[in-house]
Amino acid sequence: MNKSVQWSAVLGLLALLLASCGTSRTTQVTLPKVQGNNAYNRYIEQYAGIALQNQRNFGIPASITLAQGLLESGAGQSKLATGANNHFGIKCHRAWRGSRTFHNDDRPNECFRAYDRVEDSFKDHGQFLQQPRYRSLQRLEPTDYKGWARGLQKAGYATDRGYANKLIKIIEDYQLYLIDEGNTSRRYQYAQKSAPKREVEQKPRPDTGERVGYFSYGLLYILAGEDDSLSAIARDLGMSERKLTEYNDLPAGYPLEKGDIIYLEPKHKRATPPHFEHRIQVGESIHRIAQTYGIQLESLYKLNNLTPEYLPMEGDILRLR
Repeated sequence: MNKSVQWSAVLGLLALLLASCGTSRTTQVTLPKVQGNNAYNRYIEQYAGIALQNQRNFGIPASITLAQGLLESGAGQSKLATGANNHFGIKCHRAWRGSRTFHNDDRPNECFRAYDRVEDSFKDHGQFLQQPRYRSLQRLEPTDYKGWARGLQKAGYATDRGYANKLIKIIEDYQLYLIDEGNTSRRYQYAQKSAPKREVEQKPRPDTGERVGYFSYGLLYILAGEDDSLSAIARDLGMSERKLTEYNDLPAGYPLEKGDIIYLEPKHKRATPPHFEHRIQVGESIHRIAQTYGIQLESLYKLNNLTPEYLPMEGDILRLR
């Protein structure tokens, strides 16, 4: 049973909890991130600038464009990509008047668009998503990659029922959300020329300025606010940002959404009863499931005999304890 407490009381409770488990150690989970696949890394480095330009021109998150390109073209290695520069699996359809190529897909010998340059494929992808069937996606923020992933699957971009989950996993494993923000840090130096400059604005909190804490599953946590960040939470609570990232299995620069659960102490290795299993929904990542039940990400993989390369599919059942 959840109950809200004012932050002054939360601090006292947190101190007691930390004191009682002072000898415990937090397992630091190593996620695949950008070291996972060299072909993926090369693809990201090569096309990040084009994806950013598409974000400006068409409002499509650069992370979504790159994740779709990686997934649809096998990081540029598919026959359709190498032979026709088609990186997004876009078929001819009636309106297409350009070059064509034919490949087996859902049916034998289907017609796909062919391009003179890869850049033309990226541009056509941006124009393709301006169709009425994808119009609802244009109302989303260009940094809302989760909403875009779910929306693309719902609109029928692909028949794969795990499509949204796969896009989200690629984006989070390879930290492509940093490119949405025009990040030019050490990991994405290649995006530096085309990255927009962002002014940091300190916004006053609409409430009293106090964080509200919650206690559930035997764990202390808070909920992220609008435009919140781990650094802001760490600063407000006088905690180490590094500790927060460890407790919550978060990679560098992970963008928080309003309502995200942020634990203030190490999570469990198993969910507490009566939570024994979870059925994966559209657009859910393994990290999101681990946060929901207060389980360490590494433990959730081990409970289900999975590796970090696992791509969650809608309808899959995960053991929680």
